[in-house]
Amino acid sequence: MVSTGALIGIIVTLIVTLIGPIVAAIVYSVKNKGKGVWKAWLLGAAGFFVLQVLIRIPVLSILGTFPWFQQFAEKQYLVYCLILAMTAALFEVVARFAVAKLLQKNMNYQQGVAAGLGHGGIEAIILIGMTYVNNLLYAVMINSGAFDALYDPTVISLGAEGALNEQLYQIKAALVETPAYAFYLAGYERILCVLFHTAMSLLVCYMVYKKKALLGIGIAFAAHFAVDFVSPVINGLATPYLGNVISQGTAYVLIYGILTAVAAASVVIIGKIRKLYANP
Repeated sequence: MVSTGALIGIIVTLIVTLIGPIVAAIVYSVKNKGKGVWKAWLLGAAGFFVLQVLIRIPVLSILGTFPWFQQFAEKQYLVYCLILAMTAALFEVVARFAVAKLLQKNMNYQQGVAAGLGHGGIEAIILIGMTYVNNLLYAVMINSGAFDALYDPTVISLGAEGALNEQLYQIKAALVETPAYAFYLAGYERILCVLFHTAMSLLVCYMVYKKKALLGIGIAFAAHFAVDFVSPVINGLATPYLGNVISQGTAYVLIYGILTAVAAASVVIIGKIRKLYANP
């Protein structure tokens, strides 16, 4: 059975990541009517979708099917994290720069914020929100007993049926065994990430507006790389990849502590750039 706490956590994160970004976009556009908010939001969302969902993620998924790449990720975990962080930072910054150039002619503070909300919002919807739709469906099926009718746990083979049984068994085990707080943390993480994305998009937009694009790109790339590299490395310290030197609980505390600090810094950056737009 999926615990009540876990079920509530799934629902909360589903609302935060699937409905929250749309509500935030609507509220912000109504509050800033006539400032080109929807255009910027859609461009920000498109930037993430094209560069990440259509290009980077599929390439990584294909590479992940090759045994040599799997072995490389396990044996050279730090190098693997380095590559992931560098490519993530590169694709993120390219997307932000492209959006900033498209908005450059009539650039304003509201558009920069909206571009970040679109970038971070569509990421939350696609990567977490849609996943949690499935999580909620499976959790309800598990608790009602309907999930067990989907597979036969006694069938263990190398064929398609055996593979499907193994996949369904892993889904059930994950939902039943994952502690409730982990589901809440997924939603909290997305809130922190949206704040970070908003700050980075606003920063790049402002630097393009002030004709200092290279400086903005450099800062955003460095910030992205740092966040995208440090988190998986800390998580790796709680796995055999880096020697199990800390517990998973300690890894969570460190990672979410860092992400919270990054989000707080992002809020400060957003506030400072708002003042710069008001006092050019």
